[in-house]
Amino acid sequence: MLSRTAAVLIMIDFQGNLARVMVDKENLFANSAKLIQGFKALNLPIMVTEQIPEKLGPTIPQLSGELEGVRPIAKESFSCWANALFHDQLESVTRRHVVLTGIECHVCVYQTALDLMANGYTVHLVADAVSSRTPENREVGIQAIKSAGAQITSTEMVLFELLRTAADPKAKEIFKIVK
Repeated sequence: MLSRTAAVLIMIDFQGNLARVMVDKENLFANSAKLIQGFKALNLPIMVTEQIPEKLGPTIPQLSGELEGVRPIAKESFSCWANALFHDQLESVTRRHVVLTGIECHVCVYQTALDLMANGYTVHLVADAVSSRTPENREVGIQAIKSAGAQITSTEMVLFELLRTAADPKAKEIFKIVK
């Protein structure tokens, strides 16, 4: 189960025209924004990557507006782990439970998940905050990540696991986010 002392949110490549052709993009963007808001409300770390931003563009405005103070990490490798800056930044936050979101599920998210698990991280794949250009590739990506040992979760499951109790002082904030 996720805890506030171990969780970090990683958002992979929510960029430009690529993001706009994702399956169920409206829910993808809405759920990703909820995760950002929840992690910020709980004062938890967030990391963002951008795949070759000079070609694919920056993080989409629907999310970049929520990510004030979070600097995206530019990368060329499909797996985030292969990027030295990403690797060093993740290691520096000393959190071993990665809440993983992003696009495309069957490429960058998949390869990152496998590398993270191979390096001792527990991956919590947020199924309603990942996508691909086709529903088949999205589903194949989710199933492959699950088969490799990741926990499959949802936006609300993540936020309520981190909250743990309605008596928490942050409960009202989280309730407003999920509604």
